[in-house]
Amino acid sequence: MSKSLYETLGVSESSSEADIKKAYRKLARKYHPDVNKSSEAEEKFKEINAAYEVLSDKEKRAQYDQYGDSIFGGQNFHDFAQNQGSNVDLDEILRSMFGGGARGGFSSSTGFGGFGGFGGSGFSQQQPNLDLETSITIPFSTAVIGGSHSVSVNNERFDIKIPAGVKSGEKMRVKGKGNKQGGRAGDLFLKITVAPSTEYTREGDDLIKSFDIGLRDALFGGKITVHTLEKDITLKVPKNTKNGQRFRVKGMGVMNRKTKIRGDLYLKSNIILPNIDDLDKDLVKLMQDKLP
Repeated sequence: MSKSLYETLGVSESSSEADIKKAYRKLARKYHPDVNKSSEAEEKFKEINAAYEVLSDKEKRAQYDQYGDSIFGGQNFHDFAQNQGSNVDLDEILRSMFGGGARGGFSSSTGFGGFGGFGGSGFSQQQPNLDLETSITIPFSTAVIGGSHSVSVNNERFDIKIPAGVKSGEKMRVKGKGNKQGGRAGDLFLKITVAPSTEYTREGDDLIKSFDIGLRDALFGGKITVHTLEKDITLKVPKNTKNGQRFRVKGMGVMNRKTKIRGDLYLKSNIILPNIDDLDKDLVKLMQDKLP
């Protein structure tokens, strides 16, 4: 019986979980689109991830070992993946095939008709979909610099790691935190909403923040301490600084998750004028006489 998922990862059917994980990591690094710019790398990367989706899960691996490539209609996995097109989520397809509940199975309504159905046994009904999807809102600072965020699902509270640079609308997958049945557990899919910030505006990978500057420093120049999401920085402002003038702080913006390059932070001056009634009368008179 042909079992091409093992060939995709370059391992044998007798390989241990550790061997499969090691092979996956090696191939994922080799074919990651950010590293490998060849035209085939992206598709190869998808196939590697999808194969690992099955072979890293004991239940799914046992099912695949029993039926082999018959689940792909007798095709090997590469040909099956190519026939799905370039915009499909192979992980999602395999999740459906290996217990996708209403989303999966092998009836004609699922788009997998003609692949058999494991002898007409109604396999998808035996393995219900245990995946769970919910929405969470994370602080603006966590979205920018990453960090831990507490989530409560199914009366269980746990922390998840938020990568730096996430945006509203993105989804995160947490393995094994979905619904549970017997000894099986589905995955949790979290749709991210980033809470707005009262201090910062995000423009692509750049951040915009206003900072206050006194009239004296604006006129004659000076050094201003500005609090940022990561640390306090000292900004040197030149004389004759204008209200609304921007100062660029390179590399202190948002991490681009594809390029791994950070944007910039732009500090926008907000000149604070003194109360004229609090100034020395002679200075006020001099200003009245001399200012243009």
